Amino acid sequence: MGAIPDTLSFEDTVRRLTVDVAAGLAVRDERAIARVADRFLDDAHRHLRRNQALLARLGARYRLGIVSNFYGNLETVCHNTSIRSRFGVVVDSVRAGFSKPDPRIFMRALDGLGVAPRDATFVGDSAARDMAGARALGMRHIWLTGEPAPAAGPCCPGDAMIHSLAEVEALLS
Repeated sequence: MGAIPDTLSFEDTVRRLTVDVAAGLAVRDERAIARVADRFLDDAHRHLRRNQALLARLGARYRLGIVSNFYGNLETVCHNTSIRSRFGVVVDSVRAGFSKPDPRIFMRALDGLGVAPRDATFVGDSAARDMAGARALGMRHIWLTGEPAPAAGPCCPGDAMIHSLAEVEALLS
């Protein structure tokens, strides 16, 4: 995708990524490319709307942060999608200078939240990046697997696997 401006919007980021993926796949049908981007955006906005109340409830009880291997414009994307106010810290790998699973990116978020690794829980969808990075710091981690769950189970004995972000609330209670 190359360097992008930190002000690139959520919609423009998705459209740019879609065009780049299509080019890599040698897809040239501009209408099909636009339909894929539109479908992704519709789904993303639907999930964001559905999770607003959950984020509000969690934010009332916990300090929340985002750690993402992103493109340098995560702050802008979070503002565009109306979730930025729900998070005390947003750490974008391009802006931080290191990416998951490097423990430094997790520490950047923990320091910003004023939370020790042993007192934090990380929810992520990648065993290699999210779970490994959190585990390296001794942070509890919850694997958001989607459907179906991997047959191998969670990466660490006793760790939780969830299929939906909505399940995290019950685990933290």
